[in-house]
Amino acid sequence: MNELDPDAVDDPHRWLEDVTGENALDWVRGHNAEAVRRYGEGEQFTALRDELRDVLDADTRIPYVRRRGEYLYNFWRDAAHPRGLWRRTTVDSYGTDAPEWDVLLDVDALAEHESENWVWQGATVLRPGFRRCLVELSRGGADATVVREYDLERREFVTDGFTLPEAKSSVCWIDEDRIFVGTDFGEGSLTSSGYPRLVKEWRRGTPLAEAALVFEGKPDDVAVQATHDPTSGFERDTVRRALDFYRSELHLRTESGFVRIEVPDDAVAFLHREWLLVRTRSPWLVGGTRYPAGALLATTLSEFLDGERSMTVLFEPDAHTSLDYYAWTRHHLLVGTLADVSTTLRVLTPGADGWRCEPLPTTRAGAVDLVATDPHDSDEFFVEASGYTEPPALLRGEVGAGAPAPVKRTPAFFDASGLDVTQHFATSDDGTRIPYFVVGPRERTGPAPTLLTGYGGFEVSLTPSYSGVVGRGWLARGGTYVVANLRGGGEYGPEWHSQVVKTNRLKVYEDFAAVARDLVRRGVTTPEALGVQGGSNGGLLTGVMLTRYPDLVGAVVSQVPLLDMRRYHNLLAGASWMAEYGDPDDPGEWEYLRRYSPYHNVRRDRAYPPTLFVTSTRDDRVHPAHARKMMALMHGDGHDVAYYENIEGGHGAAADNAQLAFKWALVFAFLWQRLDTGGANGG
Repeated sequence: MNELDPDAVDDPHRWLEDVTGENALDWVRGHNAEAVRRYGEGEQFTALRDELRDVLDADTRIPYVRRRGEYLYNFWRDAAHPRGLWRRTTVDSYGTDAPEWDVLLDVDALAEHESENWVWQGATVLRPGFRRCLVELSRGGADATVVREYDLERREFVTDGFTLPEAKSSVCWIDEDRIFVGTDFGEGSLTSSGYPRLVKEWRRGTPLAEAALVFEGKPDDVAVQATHDPTSGFERDTVRRALDFYRSELHLRTESGFVRIEVPDDAVAFLHREWLLVRTRSPWLVGGTRYPAGALLATTLSEFLDGERSMTVLFEPDAHTSLDYYAWTRHHLLVGTLADVSTTLRVLTPGADGWRCEPLPTTRAGAVDLVATDPHDSDEFFVEASGYTEPPALLRGEVGAGAPAPVKRTPAFFDASGLDVTQHFATSDDGTRIPYFVVGPRERTGPAPTLLTGYGGFEVSLTPSYSGVVGRGWLARGGTYVVANLRGGGEYGPEWHSQVVKTNRLKVYEDFAAVARDLVRRGVTTPEALGVQGGSNGGLLTGVMLTRYPDLVGAVVSQVPLLDMRRYHNLLAGASWMAEYGDPDDPGEWEYLRRYSPYHNVRRDRAYPPTLFVTSTRDDRVHPAHARKMMALMHGDGHDVAYYENIEGGHGAAADNAQLAFKWALVFAFLWQRLDTGGANGG
């Protein structure tokens, strides 16, 4: 019997949890070949893949930068450099049409020289001076990285420098001869989620085994990480202990030991120079005042440590408005807020008479995202303005020097002249209004093939953004694109998220189903012409749509998904998400998890829409066994399913632009073939 009993002790497909076992990989290769045969061959597929690759490799893309001292740093991939170049330029050169880039590290050359499948994961540069950095490289795109010290003046790795073997490590410079390090130190050094629970101070020239213990978390914590702030006059060390995904403690290192910053553990405390900021996730009653969930509060760190608990409210949410992000420049705080998923950016400035709040003018667009600030030396900032049909514009500004000016623009990758973007609201089962955006033809002649996506978890907000891949692969071919802002996200603050965690999780899927029904009710599409797509937690979302609401959709794409909610907490980083989903080992919590766990709700005698599962062998965050086992179960029951697993690629399921273009071409080819497109051009 292939149908899975949710109460069964034995899982017949558990052998597929052996990530790199030969039997499992043979199974993967067989299903990959079949998926490619069905959806990834022929002239139309090749043309689609090449169009998407052109977008991903285009020289006209914006090279996003981060300031470090006098230079702007960028990591760049294109057709000639698929693994990428780490490079830098000056501010003046960056403002020209053809910046002069100084290449610091060629990852393609390094990978070829060392015969390793290196994927760039970032670098931590030592301040001040910016002469040394700690480069992180992963094999095939995994979260686990190899850390190696690099000399930016000599352009070479430092012999006998700070080096860590592959692990989910965290590192931070203290000074040129010391770093904070959290890594796999051996048995008992990692949390149940697979992240460091020990932080040590490692001195140059000494073995890692002799590094001095600084802080120790608990085995059931998510992670522990130390940070050194080198700001002149405010040098300090802190440790953040993540108790679960939403609760943490910030500890300040003093001469007498660590002192905890006494804010609620579900609030986020952040230090900048003399200031302490607190972002609340639940109401906080302190000092005789009740601060709401979703507020941003400020006080001086010295006053707070002395026991003073009066706080200045920098932002307070309302029914339509939430805090999206905030970041410091040298003297100012930039705050982005969402009002019904529309962005406003403000500048807050502390002074002798309190905090001054002023709007920060930017170009009109669907969303304004803060790209980078300089919190150490200047009031410079970079923001990106974009929308579903508006190519990104990168603006550079300095607080107090007028409106930011465009420095880079991405050209249009698809013709949007005949498209409209509209926002609508669907009513979920409990009466909650769920916003969603529709991007589609201005002149509608009837229902159209429609791709609906969402996320609905971890307080992640989906704001309007430009995608040349979606534009070319879907919109330019006659499709309509829909983004649902489900509960579980952060679009309306922490309460929009908290009302659907654990026992109320089904509300997320009811929200998504409500949007699907509303699209049909409004004549945008039909169930047969509606496809749903999502990745990670969004892959779980579409997996539930598949098993719980199969009559509402015509095709399902589930990418790097969670699907087995009985064992998710035992697979890779899964234990870190129990604050979101619950503990399957608790009978009461398993009782509601089993109601929607896709792997436990497949029925042999039920009709399901065509489905494509996409994942990666090298995803060490969400285990590929989720998709593998779901595929094995449904395929064994005779359902119409296809499966593609990239042998590398990490949680993004692609290690370079060629793999990314192929993956998305496969997704679009599947959707165009399996949906009732009514003659729309999917080729």
